[in-house]
Amino acid sequence: MSSAHTTPSAPRSLAEALRARDDASLAALLRSRPDLITPVPTDLTQLATRAGTRASVLRALERLDRFALQTAEALAVAPDPASYGTLLGLMAGDAGAAGVAAALPRAVATLREQALVWGDDERLRLVRTARELLAPTPQHPSPTGLGPTVQEATSGMSPGRIQEIVTTAGLTTTHDSVSAVAALTALFTHRGKMAALLADAPEAALEVLSRLVWGPPYGQVTPEPAAHLRWLLDRGLLLPTAPGTVVLPREVALHLREGRAHREPEPLPPAVEPAAVHGPQVVDATAAGQAYTALATVEELLKDWDEGGPAVLRAGGLSVRDLKRTAVALDVSEPVAAFWVELAYAAGLLASDGEADERFAATPGYDEWLEQPAAERWARLAEVWLTATRTPGLVGGRDAKDRTLSALGPGLDRSAASEVRHRVLTLLAGLPHGAAPGTESVLARLRWERPLRGPRTDDDLRSRLARWTLEEAELLGVTGRGALSAHGRALLGMPAAPAAAAPAESSGPSDKLPVHHHHVPPAAEPLPGPERAAAAAAAARLLAPLLPEPLDHVLLQADLTAVAPGPLRRPLADVLGVLADVESKGGATVYRFTPASVRRALDAGRTAADVHAFLAAHSRTPVPQPLAYLVDDVARRHGHLRVGAASAYVRCDDDALLNEILADRRAAALGLRRLAPTVLATRSDPAALLEGLRAMGYAPAAESAEGDVLIARAHSHRTPPRTAPEPVPDGPPAPDATLLGAAIRAIRAGDLAATAPRKPSGDRPAGGELPRTSSAETLATMQAAVLTGESVWIGYVNAEGSASQRVIAPIRVEGGFVTAYDHTADEVRTYPLHRVTGVAELAED
Repeated sequence: MSSAHTTPSAPRSLAEALRARDDASLAALLRSRPDLITPVPTDLTQLATRAGTRASVLRALERLDRFALQTAEALAVAPDPASYGTLLGLMAGDAGAAGVAAALPRAVATLREQALVWGDDERLRLVRTARELLAPTPQHPSPTGLGPTVQEATSGMSPGRIQEIVTTAGLTTTHDSVSAVAALTALFTHRGKMAALLADAPEAALEVLSRLVWGPPYGQVTPEPAAHLRWLLDRGLLLPTAPGTVVLPREVALHLREGRAHREPEPLPPAVEPAAVHGPQVVDATAAGQAYTALATVEELLKDWDEGGPAVLRAGGLSVRDLKRTAVALDVSEPVAAFWVELAYAAGLLASDGEADERFAATPGYDEWLEQPAAERWARLAEVWLTATRTPGLVGGRDAKDRTLSALGPGLDRSAASEVRHRVLTLLAGLPHGAAPGTESVLARLRWERPLRGPRTDDDLRSRLARWTLEEAELLGVTGRGALSAHGRALLGMPAAPAAAAPAESSGPSDKLPVHHHHVPPAAEPLPGPERAAAAAAAARLLAPLLPEPLDHVLLQADLTAVAPGPLRRPLADVLGVLADVESKGGATVYRFTPASVRRALDAGRTAADVHAFLAAHSRTPVPQPLAYLVDDVARRHGHLRVGAASAYVRCDDDALLNEILADRRAAALGLRRLAPTVLATRSDPAALLEGLRAMGYAPAAESAEGDVLIARAHSHRTPPRTAPEPVPDGPPAPDATLLGAAIRAIRAGDLAATAPRKPSGDRPAGGELPRTSSAETLATMQAAVLTGESVWIGYVNAEGSASQRVIAPIRVEGGFVTAYDHTADEVRTYPLHRVTGVAELAED
C-alpha cells in the first residue's frame, strides 16, 4: 500500500523537499514546530538546516505519537534511503498486519509534515539527526531491540575470519571482504535459505537466539564458548563486538521476528474506557456543588489571612508548619491545602506584601474578585487552573538540589502542566456526558500520544500530572463524580455533549455506551486568549443556574447556636462570622454564640441594640431568651474597665472591682499596682493587659490618650497591586495566522533571492555568497536594467550590518539611490547605492 505522496522529481535534499511544498504545507510545519521561525529563517536552506539541528529534532520527536515514533524508529534501522514497501515490511512483518498497513500512510504523512522524513515513496529518508538519535548503538540501544547490521558488526573483523564464516555458512568463497559481507547479508535476508540454515541448528543455539531476538541483542561468551555458541559464531549468526561480547546481527533478528521491527506495533491509540456512568444532571449538580465549595474554601483561606498571613520563608514560599496550620483551618489534607493556596496565588488573589517583615496577604484583586457573581468568580479560578504551569502536587517533594519544594515557593513550574490538564479534560470530553473514565485508561492514552515524554511507568511527570488533574478537576467542580460537567466542557470551548444512550446510573462500563476509541472532538489544542475568555464566560453562564441562591436568614436555637440552612449572602455571613464562631460545616453551617464572640462584635463597634436588631432581622425563629441575656450581660460589662498606656493602666469608677482584681492570684503575672482609688498601673503593654483581664473573665475596653473608647474595628491587610504569575511556556508559542503568513512570504522571498539563476562569470563568487562589483559597475548595471526593465540580483548590507541577497527590478537610479520593485519583499523600495555590495544579471531562463 502506498503512502500516496510522490513528487514529480525526487528531491536531493530536505531543502529541495521544502521548496516543493505549497504555503499550506509550510504553514503546517511551522505551526507544529514553532522553534523553526524563532527567528524567521532567511530562506528555505536555512529552514532545512534549522530543522535538522539536534534540539529541534528532539523536540519534534517528543511530540510524536507512539505509532509515528515507531515508524521513525523503523526507518532508523532500515537502509537509507528506504522504499515505502521496505518500511511497510518492517512495520507489518511478513504476515502484513492489516491495521498497521492501514495506519502507516498517516504516520508517514505526519513525519513528512514535521520535516523528519523527506523524499518520495521510492526513496524515503529520515533526517540525519533523527537517524543518529534513534539508530541502535552499544551505548544507546534502539527501542526496536535490534543490533547493528552484518556490515557494521564485521567492520573491524579480519578478511580471513569473514571468509571462514562465509564458507561455514555454506556460501562460496569470495575474493574480497566487501563481497563476502554482501553474500552473508543476502543469505540472512533470504527467508527460505535462512530457514534451511536454522533447521540444522542445535536446540540450545535456537534458545540463545530466542533470548536475544527482541533485545537487548548483546550477550557474553567465554574465551572457549560452548558447542552450540560456537555453531552460531562460526556461521555469523552471532558476531563478536568486543572481547567476551557478541551481538545478534540485525538481519538475523528480523528473520526470527518474521520481518517486524517492533514486537508490538501500536497503530491505534488505546481507548479511553468509561469506568462508571452517571446521569448528566447528577454530574452537573455534583460539580456545581463542588464549585460552590471551592469558592467558599478560597474565601475562607483569604479571610483567615485577611490581616496578614504567614511569613514568607527566606528562600520564598510557605513553611511546612504554616501549611499544616492552613490545612487544619480549612479542614483538608496538606496536599489539598497546597492546591487551594497555589490556585489563589495563580489567580492573583494573594501574594507577598513585599515589606521588611514579609508576609503573604490578599491582593487588591481579591476585593474586586469578591464583588463578582459567584459563577464568574468560579470561571476565573477554573480558567487560571487550566492554563497555569505551577504544579501544587510537587509540594513536599525535592528539587534537583535536594531542597524541599514549598507551597508558593520557587521551582513549582512545569511547562507541561497546562498541556496535560487540557488534554486530560479533552479526553473526558470524548466520552458521552455522564461517563467517568478509568484513570489507567487515561494514562495509557497519554503515554501513547507522547511516548518519549511519558515512559511506561506510573512515576513519570506526565502520568503524575494526569492523576493530579483528575483530582484537582473534581475539587474545583470541573468534573462531578469523575465525569466532565457541562460547564467543564464549555470551559474547553466545546459545544454541549449529545445525550448519551446510557442508563441514568451505573457502576461500570456499559455495552451500549458509545465510546470514542481513537479520536476525540475538536479543541485538542488550548484556546488562544480571547477565545479562552469567551469559553470561560460560557462556562459561567451554564454554571450560574446550578449554584444555590444565597440566603438572607438563619435559624436561631435555644442552645446559643444559629443554623444557616444554605449559603448566606455576603453581608450577613460577614457580620455573623464576627458575632459567632463556626462550629461545623456541611450542607448547613452551625454558628455558636459565646461571650468571647459577642465581645468581638462589641469591640468591632457594635452596640447591644445593634446586635439585638441584627438577630431579629435575620432570624426566621424568635430570638431565644438565653441569647438575648448573653448579649446584654456581655454588653453590660463591656468597657466598664478602661486600659491605657502607662506602660499600661486600668481605671474604673468602681474601686471595689479594682480591689477584686488585685486580690485575684491570676493577676500576679500582670504586675498591677494601685496609683489611685480608681486606677491601677502595670509594666505590661496595653495589649497584654487586655488579654490578661479577658482571660480572667472581665470585659475591658481599650481607651485613647483622650479617654475615648478605642473601637477595634476589623481591618484588612492588603498587598500593593500585584499581577498573577505568568505560566512558563513549553518552548516558543505557536504562531498565529498573521505571523505565519508573514514568515512564509519572507522565507519564500529570501529563497527566491538565494536561488535565482545568475549568469556565470569567472570573477564572481559562487554559491550563496554576495556578489562583489565596483561602484562604477554597479551603477552601470542598474542603469541598464532600468532601460531594459530586467530584474537583477544584488547583495545588500543594511544599517545594522546584516547582509542579505535580493532580486530587484530597478525603476529609477538618481541621487545615489536606486528605487526598485523588490521581489524579495514584494514591494517597491529605495536602497542607497553605497550599501549595495554588488550586482549580477539573472540567467535568461
